[in-house]
Amino acid sequence: MPDLTFDTLKSAFAAQSLFEDKTWRLSPDAWPILPAQAQELEAIGSACLEFHQALENLYLRSVAGKNLLRNRPLTAPWVADYLDRGKPEALVAHARDPRNRGMFPTVIRPDLLMTDDGFVMTELDSVPGGIGLTAFLNRLYRDTEGVIGADDAMIKNFHASLAALRPDVRNPLVALVVSDEAATYRPEMQWIAHQMQVAGQRVFCMRPEDLFPLGGALFFDVEGNPEKIDIIYRFFELFDLASIPTARFIFDAWASGDVAIAPPMRPFQEEKLAFALFHHHLLQGYWEEALGGRSLKLLRSLIPPTWVMDPAPLPPGAVLDGPRTAGRALADWRDLIAATQKERDLIIKISGFHETAWGARSVVLGSDSSREEWQQGVERALELAPRNLHVLQVYRKPRRVGHTLYRPDPPHEAHEADGRLRLCPYYFMVDGKARLSGALATFCPPDKKIIHGMQDAALLPTRIRRP
Repeated sequence: MPDLTFDTLKSAFAAQSLFEDKTWRLSPDAWPILPAQAQELEAIGSACLEFHQALENLYLRSVAGKNLLRNRPLTAPWVADYLDRGKPEALVAHARDPRNRGMFPTVIRPDLLMTDDGFVMTELDSVPGGIGLTAFLNRLYRDTEGVIGADDAMIKNFHASLAALRPDVRNPLVALVVSDEAATYRPEMQWIAHQMQVAGQRVFCMRPEDLFPLGGALFFDVEGNPEKIDIIYRFFELFDLASIPTARFIFDAWASGDVAIAPPMRPFQEEKLAFALFHHHLLQGYWEEALGGRSLKLLRSLIPPTWVMDPAPLPPGAVLDGPRTAGRALADWRDLIAATQKERDLIIKISGFHETAWGARSVVLGSDSSREEWQQGVERALELAPRNLHVLQVYRKPRRVGHTLYRPDPPHEAHEADGRLRLCPYYFMVDGKARLSGALATFCPPDKKIIHGMQDAALLPTRIRRP
């Protein structure tokens, strides 16, 4: 066991800021998982990539009005309507551009809760924070046996996934563009850019306003000299495009073929309602044909039941495909308001393309809300539906687990703490495969129902424990 004392860890984080104005609990040990769980993480990466590929095909066939199945008729124009709702026409046209066909996020990060029944995948993030932090933690704990990514896999595979977008350029210049909306994550992106520069790679972290057009291409100043950008890694959400002063130049440079963009600016790849489409009863035949048997089975075990909260009126006698209240099927989403607290083991969250769509800012957990808060959550979801759809998802409670933490107050003794866990594995697209390169464990106090990075949480790398 390495000598990761409280003072050692505190000094390491004090010397290198990774999140703007963020602190968290410290631990002498990485989060341990069993070899079988590590194997499952490998399979989850492949399944997530298959899911993205199947989602793209579903979306484009829906747009074109094409049949979804091999041997029987099934069209679903409503799929494209859901995924495009509220997006600017120009962005929708860009997402559908044939030159974007087959372009997927270079980094995929599912949010996995550890429950009594195994992992549960609540979201699939295409613009994830924590890349630099996880790489830093992997290096800090690298002498701990079995740390996933201790060989700097996060840094190496992040660069490899980006460089692959421009195979025609030797040592391409990569711009990690971080918007002001995402400024909290700028320090970790600056750190990882510096690590790549040390390795001889041309990677720079910058603000959108640092870009400027020249002859149809994009440039930025390096010590007073303009340098041409080959690849942009956009660390900003697509809803934020309106506040990006250089957005038009980014689109123009992409259209001329002078710059590659990752993740691609395709909003349908960033909607939480994709999980609702996966569970939609009308589309089960499609997923069975589009996904391999192993991935289909795994995703069905991971993704909790999820529904689109679409308030479109139903004909008399029809019911919604959704949960039940008081033993009865829903005829209107407002029927959820009358659900008992026990029946409200449900989460409402906005699907995407909105400033509250990242983090836990739009999340309403029914069983942890008052009846008034729950009613407000339901009514807000239906009120915003014409532009911003919400999803309803079954809540799977993380199980209580233990881990060694340092006490925050002097003398900072190590003690066994009780809490709940979210595991976020990072997969980078290298050679057409999803490469597991690290996993960030967020260990929260047991009274926290929604797990995310917070002052009372511990943020840890993950190691494979010998059985």
